[in-house]
Amino acid sequence: MTPIPITCLSEEDRPREKFQFSGKHSLTNSELLAIILGSGYAQYSALALSQQILSESENELSSLSKKTVSQLTQIKGVGQVKAITILSALELGRRMEHQRVRQIPEKAISSSEDVYLILKSKLSDLAHEEFWVVYLSQAHVIQRYECLSRGGITGTVADIRLILSRALELKSTSIILVHNHPSGQLRPSQADIDLTQKASSASSLMDIKILDHLIISKHGYFSFADEGYIS
Repeated sequence: MTPIPITCLSEEDRPREKFQFSGKHSLTNSELLAIILGSGYAQYSALALSQQILSESENELSSLSKKTVSQLTQIKGVGQVKAITILSALELGRRMEHQRVRQIPEKAISSSEDVYLILKSKLSDLAHEEFWVVYLSQAHVIQRYECLSRGGITGTVADIRLILSRALELKSTSIILVHNHPSGQLRPSQADIDLTQKASSASSLMDIKILDHLIISKHGYFSFADEGYIS
């Protein structure tokens, strides 16, 4: 099937015109990407090329954002400039989400979902594993959340001494452990379970409570507390 050049489409079906007449929310991901690309190649319009790029990423923006410049330039019609432009646009979106998270009003954490909503933009789409800790006041208000360590695709190292020394420095009374699974698997590994038990035992000696341990992936999250692993 030969792609239809964008100039042959009715004006209201062209991405830029559709944006102008119907607003940005009316555009599909491929149409937005076509505007970013600006042009296609040969008989392929920018829209046809954007559809091809998305199909190479399971039609998921999160998968597209993980690709490298060299991977994108393997797609016919995508040169280095287009690849950099695509990844830059996606990085801006990621940073905007992070900024939105920082602007969340200070409030007490009341559920595992509260923590998930705050950290999902930082962890759900990563291609490597990171271990974060959320430090809470006696009223369960977040004092700070920060990345403790970064690892590879299969794991990272969490030093319980560093976790607790930071909690003592902040005078936190409770903490929540959070890490991601790049594989998408949400069930905890035995190493995850062992770490949680070891951290709970060590923290109890300092009168600091581990409220939860969340595993985050692109499919959602797993809460140790909700599932009965932490009482």
